[in-house]
Amino acid sequence: MFGIGDIRVVEEEPPRPGPGECLVRVTAVGLCGSDLHWFGEGGIGDAVLERPLALGHEMAGVILDGPRAGQRVAIDPAIACRTCAYCLRGHPNLCLRLHFAGHGRTDGGLREVIAWPEHLLHPLPDSVSDAGGAVLEPLGVALHGLDLAHPRVGATVAVVGCGPIGLLTIRLARVAGAARVVAVEPRAHRRAAAVAAGADAVYAPSDPDVAAIDGVADVAFEIAGTDAAVEGAIRACRPGGKVVLAGIPDDDRTSFPASLARRKGLTLILVRRMQEMYHRTTALAASGAIDVESLVTARYPLERAAEAFAAATAREGLKTVVEVS
Repeated sequence: MFGIGDIRVVEEEPPRPGPGECLVRVTAVGLCGSDLHWFGEGGIGDAVLERPLALGHEMAGVILDGPRAGQRVAIDPAIACRTCAYCLRGHPNLCLRLHFAGHGRTDGGLREVIAWPEHLLHPLPDSVSDAGGAVLEPLGVALHGLDLAHPRVGATVAVVGCGPIGLLTIRLARVAGAARVVAVEPRAHRRAAAVAAGADAVYAPSDPDVAAIDGVADVAFEIAGTDAAVEGAIRACRPGGKVVLAGIPDDDRTSFPASLARRKGLTLILVRRMQEMYHRTTALAASGAIDVESLVTARYPLERAAEAFAAATAREGLKTVVEVS
C-alpha cells in the first residue's frame, strides 16, 4: 500500500530470518475490516502510513526451513515482547512494544515469503484449509470478546453487525450455551448468513420490529464500528447487562446516548485484538464446532490484490481471501 486506495504488487528482496524466526511461504491472507481502514483512510487512529506497507494479518502458510519445514501453519500476527508487565500477566495483546503484521512499520502477510517468529506458527490440521487457517485470527478476536463478556449458559446474546467477526460471534455464542441469539445487520446477504450461523431472529436497523429486542440481551456485541450500532447494542441490552465494543469507527470516535447506558447501569467492555487463542480456535475449527470454511466467499490471486480490496470494501460477500501462493 503506497497511499489511500493505492495497492500495487512490487518485487522485493526475500527476507532473511533472524534469531528464532522461520521463513514461511504465505498461502492465504484474509482481508479484515482493519485492513480496509488502512486502505480507505491511510491508517487507524493515531497509526498512520509512514512508508509503503504490506498489509494483511489473517495469515496461513507453510514453513520453508528448519526442523518444521513443510508444516502447514496458521500465523499469529502479533509479536509481543514477552517480557513487559502486560505480557507476564497474560495480556500480550496489551503489550506496549507489540509489533503487529500489516500495521505501522511491520509488513504483513501479503507477500510470497515472510520471516516470522517460530513460536507464533501454529500447526494446521489437514481438516482445516489454508483459507480456513487464515480465518482462525478473526475467530480468535471473536473468542476473546466472548471471554471478556463470559455470558452464562442460557443467556440471551445480541450481535449488532454481522460481518465475519459478528457471524463467528453468533456461532461461538451457540457453542457457549446461549439460549437465544438475536442479530442486527443492514445487508440482506449478511442477515441470511446470520440465520445460517444460528441466530434466532435477525433484523435490519431500519425494521420497525427491531424494537422487539430492546432490553432482552444479557450481553450485546457491537461489531460494526458505527455510532448507530453502538446505540443499537445499548438498546438491546437489559439493565445491568454488558455491551462489548469490538467495531473500529472510521473517525476514531464513538458516541452514544449517555443517559440510556447510565440508567441501565451497563458495563462497557472494549476488545483489543486477542490473547493466546490459536490452540482453542484450531480445536474449534478442526472439530467442526465452528465452521470457518463457509465464511470465505471470495478468493483472489496476489496479482489481483487491488481488486480484492475493492470487493471487500464494497462488502459484497463475507470473507475475502487473497491466495498468495
